[in-house]
Amino acid sequence: MEQSTLQAVDDSLPIQDVNTPLGSLHAAIIMDGNGRWAAQRGMLRLEGHRAGAESLRHIVEAAPRLNIGVLTVYAFSADNWKRPSEEVDALMFLLACYLEKESVRLRDAGVRTTIIGRRDRLPAPLLNAIHLAESRTEHCNRLHFRLAIDYSARAAILEAATDEQHRERFFAETIPVDLLIRTGGEQRLSDFLLWESAYAELIFTKRMWPDFTPADLRAAVTEYHHRERRFGSVPEMALVAQAAEQAQFSERWLR
Repeated sequence: MEQSTLQAVDDSLPIQDVNTPLGSLHAAIIMDGNGRWAAQRGMLRLEGHRAGAESLRHIVEAAPRLNIGVLTVYAFSADNWKRPSEEVDALMFLLACYLEKESVRLRDAGVRTTIIGRRDRLPAPLLNAIHLAESRTEHCNRLHFRLAIDYSARAAILEAATDEQHRERFFAETIPVDLLIRTGGEQRLSDFLLWESAYAELIFTKRMWPDFTPADLRAAVTEYHHRERRFGSVPEMALVAQAAEQAQFSERWLR
């Protein structure tokens, strides 16, 4: 698949007012390239992850203005446990610090924060930070910000197929992805939201995650709006299917 080159942004793209409630798009991001970004600058990998956390803050702030109602980011995959223990420990610490520091800012910005993925393997400080962030922001409705931590789409699908309780939770949490972005130059999904991304528009960029800015996100959304989504049908029927999907999405949020 040819990589997308994010071009200059179309200024005619509708932008939400700061008080506008939940938008209609579900954007998902594989935040790749932190380690390589740091290596290119002669820095420790942890510094790349810290820079990536700063980029994430700006992207979360920008998302509602681009009609994004749900933003799901890949923070730590189930396969990331294979990394050196020192890096894993540092990432767990960084995630806990991020959630603790950002929870008040997220609440004040109207951003509901939830975590998807396993929790039984996470350290206590991170679990406490997750509980704090989720409880502080549970009534927010301007943006639903989801962090995938210790997440595997294949494992989630397998559990849903073999266990009724997991199946109910799986479909309750399932939100079809409209736009999936991967930074860092790789062109794969890496076990991220496989079910939800069945009809997602994919954008791969060589830009490393710490260098990814709100302008890049806006360019990706612009490209998304320029694509024709057919959902396996002819264009006219695709519009009906898309409208039905958006109506189902809105109904879920109004409950």
